[in-house]
Amino acid sequence: MEQKKIALVGYGAMGKRIAAAIQAHEGWELCGVIDPLNEECLSSLSQLPEKPHVVIDFSHPANLEMILSYCREQEVACVLSTTGFSPAQEAMCRELSAYASVVRTQNTSLGINILEEILRTITPILKDRFDIEIIEKHHNKKIDAPSGTAKMLARAIEESGDFPEVHGRDGVCPRQKGEIGIHAIRGGTIVGEHTVLFAGDDELIEIKHTALSKQVFVAGAIKAAEFALSAPKGFYSMGNALFPHNAH
Repeated sequence: MEQKKIALVGYGAMGKRIAAAIQAHEGWELCGVIDPLNEECLSSLSQLPEKPHVVIDFSHPANLEMILSYCREQEVACVLSTTGFSPAQEAMCRELSAYASVVRTQNTSLGINILEEILRTITPILKDRFDIEIIEKHHNKKIDAPSGTAKMLARAIEESGDFPEVHGRDGVCPRQKGEIGIHAIRGGTIVGEHTVLFAGDDELIEIKHTALSKQVFVAGAIKAAEFALSAPKGFYSMGNALFPHNAH
């Protein structure tokens, strides 16, 4: 059986865990780690000794242009899990799908993607009678807010209608009907916690996901890469990788 060669971009806390998982995966070979900020790593995908079958990105938005350029030229599949992309960068990710299979997600955990599916199901039922708020909590070193996952959950809700987003509240700002409040909390070593609150008259519905370790994201990243290796050219979500028969 041919060894599948995997390149990894990003060698921070998540990158180190994913590198270990790749090396432990039967039939896979870690052919290079790219991190321009780490002297122990390669600084560019172009420095790889051989062409990989897939690139996994858990790094920084500043690396996206390099990743897209390489994967487009070499027609290499990729998993893009970095958060904090601008709308223009998100559009560039979609454009790459004409050349390779692209899995784009802000959260690779199974639980969050189940939560996303739950929101698609219940929002059409609840949206006219319940106010919707999203509260996310992360460690004090996270650089972007709100989290990419909170944005992902908001998009799932917004498939059911027009929901203006309000990011935090300060001063005199009475809640408007139909808006989604999105709130970011930063502190300590919180791995990741996301709560979606549906607040109605005299009743509350809370749906909450808590990541207890970064390992849940590692397992999902490996699953996404497995999917990307076999998928035809196209743009895919984590839901496609986890639930291949799902239309979303």
